[in-house]
Amino acid sequence: MSILFLEYPKCTTCKKAKAWLETFGVAFADRHIVEQNPSAAELEEWWKKSGLPLKKFFNTSGLLYKEQGLKNKLPFMDEQAQLELLATNGMLVKRPLVIGENFVLVGFKESEWAETLKP
Repeated sequence: MSILFLEYPKCTTCKKAKAWLETFGVAFADRHIVEQNPSAAELEEWWKKSGLPLKKFFNTSGLLYKEQGLKNKLPFMDEQAQLELLATNGMLVKRPLVIGENFVLVGFKESEWAETLKP
C-alpha cells in the first residue's frame, strides 16, 4: 500500500498522527504541506476520492482561515474557486492528510485511521 502523509511538522496533531503511523508500522511518504503545497488538481482528486464535503479540507481553526474571513466567504464561492484558494497556501488545508490508493483521511481520528489502515 502506497501512502502519502501530508503534514505541517510543527502541528501537534500531525506529530501525534505521524507517531501513530510509525507505531503501527504503516509505511508512508512524507510531504510538508507548506513547502510543497498541494495543487488545485491534487486537491480536487483527493476531495472526490474522499467523498467528503469540500469544506472538510479547510483548516477552519487556522489563523489564515480566520484572517481571510472564509467562514462567510466560502458559501458564496464555487468549488473550483475553493480548490484554487486551498492551493494558494498549505496553512489553509486541514491536516494531516493521508492519501491512499482508494481512500483519503482528513485530520486525525484514531478510530477512523485504524479502520482504514488496519494496523
